[in-house]
Amino acid sequence: MNIFTKLESEVRSYCRLFPTVFTKAVGDTLIDESGRTYIDFLAGAGALNYGHNNPKLKKRLLEYIESDAITHSLDMFTSAKQQFLERFEEVILIPRGLNYKVMFTGPTGTNSAEAALKLARKVTGRKTVICFTKGYHGHTLGALAVTPNPTYQKAAGIPLGHVLTVPFEDKNGTKDDSLDYLEKLVDDLSLNQEKPAAVILETVQSEGGINVASVPWLQRLAQITQEREILLIVDDIKVGCGRTGPFFSFERAGLKPDLVCLAKSLSAYGNPMAVVLIRPDLDCLKPGEHTGTFRGNNLAFVTATAALDEYWETDTFAQEIADKGEVMKKRLKDMIARYPEVGGEHRGLGLIQGIACEQKGLAKKVSNEAFKRGLIFEPMGVNKEVINLQSTLTIDPDTLTQGLDILEESIGAALSN
Repeated sequence: MNIFTKLESEVRSYCRLFPTVFTKAVGDTLIDESGRTYIDFLAGAGALNYGHNNPKLKKRLLEYIESDAITHSLDMFTSAKQQFLERFEEVILIPRGLNYKVMFTGPTGTNSAEAALKLARKVTGRKTVICFTKGYHGHTLGALAVTPNPTYQKAAGIPLGHVLTVPFEDKNGTKDDSLDYLEKLVDDLSLNQEKPAAVILETVQSEGGINVASVPWLQRLAQITQEREILLIVDDIKVGCGRTGPFFSFERAGLKPDLVCLAKSLSAYGNPMAVVLIRPDLDCLKPGEHTGTFRGNNLAFVTATAALDEYWETDTFAQEIADKGEVMKKRLKDMIARYPEVGGEHRGLGLIQGIACEQKGLAKKVSNEAFKRGLIFEPMGVNKEVINLQSTLTIDPDTLTQGLDILEESIGAALSN
């Protein structure tokens, strides 16, 4: 691995958690150059919900490439884009009673967040955006400004302004007053300065430690923003596309956000693709006001369309995710009971779940032990205190059980060391 140390920037991170050279990946597993197999509970940090080299998607992709069809197209019209838009409307939007325009942004999640923030400020004529503690929206300057992590923000090298951070829902205290605080702040700003343009949030904070907003909290937040004509942006980049069960994470609360950010698993195959879903009356950017060379990744359109066809025509796939999520939840709660010295707290829903560890540094130790035993997961949270499990959504029950068995063994090994 000398070439990586010699030539690659020190900014690399995931390879430090999993120090091996990977060569192949199939379904739920990664394979390294020595032939060793690892169960993947990282899933491309949420970009591989449908597994590695999913054969149903790969077949469509190979056929498309073999036909000499368009690969790169800027924002020009192509048959691949046409088919994606048609199927996205038919399979996702119409059945959920949602009416959105689709803006193709640059290829990554942070590009989607940037575009949503830019649009919110333009359409309202206001500057300030409200974000939540422990939130994460990306590392480009606009998205970073609404990612209140001091370490990340310090790397920007300049002040990041026009953002106010408010508390996310607190489920550990006797009374959560986070929305009381938000409501008072917004009303004070409206009286004395200028009310915010938008509120941006993840309904389930992944990077922040798998913090799940309750349905009543989400519904009240939506009511506060709607009554005060403040736009609600839901960042579903990581927890959309089925991660929590339904296609959108906000479906459980019956929300209809003004803007929705999607990326990561939208392409379904690991190809870069990001969009902003826009309430039609907010679609005010003029041609060319927000552009980018790689907005037309037709290979991503093909696999995204294939995923819609294969997995989202009915509610069956969402129910399978929910069922596997219940298996994971039971096992994690059993582990918490078996190892009380962890001081564990179960977090999550669907197939984004984990254990918040009271013991400092334990989640990282468990990750190291798991890697030795053939399981990959990434510790999450402000202090990396959460054992964070995000398997593929298509994982078969036996592999899910095997991965959870390795996790349980790894917790025991980390505690004994």
